[in-house]
Amino acid sequence: MTAAPMSPPTPTTMTHAALLPHGVPPCHNARLALFAMRRMGASGLTDAPATNAMINGFGESFRRPLVLMRAFMADLASAAQNPISIAPCCCGRMTSAENTLLVILARAETSSDSAHLLLADLLGLRHADGVLASATAVAQAFADAGRPIAA
Repeated sequence: MTAAPMSPPTPTTMTHAALLPHGVPPCHNARLALFAMRRMGASGLTDAPATNAMINGFGESFRRPLVLMRAFMADLASAAQNPISIAPCCCGRMTSAENTLLVILARAETSSDSAHLLLADLLGLRHADGVLASATAVAQAFADAGRPIAA
């Protein structure tokens, strides 16, 4: 008796490890950015839990990072030619797209060429300069508040 050849995994048979290949980052600031991105991506830019998390994370100086995160998410949504997968906000693992977004935020100021290539690939664009400017503004807002994002 011969065994039947195994077929490649289909979307219904993919495991959680395949769908969520990355663990949540150890950096608290990256986790705050991830939570805000997940909430805003799933529930809209004016999501109350995302706003509350930014208030708790930044205190009285929450407005700049919050407004810039909203602008970044709006830019991502309007520029993306490919779907950007996000996990539920309570999930302890990350999608590849979420990991890439955090790497982009971590590299936006120090390695902008690398961040641009990652962002263009994620969005399916050739030139992603406008969205990269939004990402850089978010990274600067976090860093200026003493909460640099490390991925």
